[in-house]
Amino acid sequence: MSLDVPGFRLGIYIFKEAEIVDFAAPYGVFSVARRFDPELDAFFVADAMRPVQAQAGFTVLPNYTFNDRPAMDAFLIPGGFGTRVEVHNERLHEYVRSLPEDTLLTSVCTGSWVYGVMGLLDGLSATNRKEPDRVESKPPGKVPLDRLADIAPGVKISRSRVVDQGRIITAGGITSGMEMGFHLLRRAGYDEEFISEVARVMEYSKAYELYREDLEF
Repeated sequence: MSLDVPGFRLGIYIFKEAEIVDFAAPYGVFSVARRFDPELDAFFVADAMRPVQAQAGFTVLPNYTFNDRPAMDAFLIPGGFGTRVEVHNERLHEYVRSLPEDTLLTSVCTGSWVYGVMGLLDGLSATNRKEPDRVESKPPGKVPLDRLADIAPGVKISRSRVVDQGRIITAGGITSGMEMGFHLLRRAGYDEEFISEVARVMEYSKAYELYREDLEF
């Protein structure tokens, strides 16, 4: 495996009612990958330094706040019911706009709504969760991918599991956070042997092989 990579820091935004697997999956990929390269890091960023209750009462203690301005190579916004509020969070929008141009802006599931509201997806392809939950499967509900089209009329809707548009990378629903984690390793410069070995250790090899090509550039 080639480890001639200068490391990579992933900052994950954590907020009330965030979907657990959306942020835990990419965090888990980085956690296992650190066994091979300790220069990798993943951490949580929140509006304030206090415990944050994600969905189902799962509580997360952030590592940094917006004011700390931690250095990172990528910033990830997960999805969850809380994104219905976060799309209106001006402090979050200001923070995203303040990030250096070389910081990747990424999302899982309905996290892409935030970038859509900010106008960052106009003219780009993006994805979101495609399967409705019990509320969204009946009127007046709407599948998150279709709602993204309403939120950002200028976006090109994609059904790919991961959509890489350069600086902005979006992933579909919930478990696609795994593929986001692997793809960020790829963007960081790690080779296929390294990523495949991480997937093997996670007992995810078959799924990794299945989803590896479900990627739009």
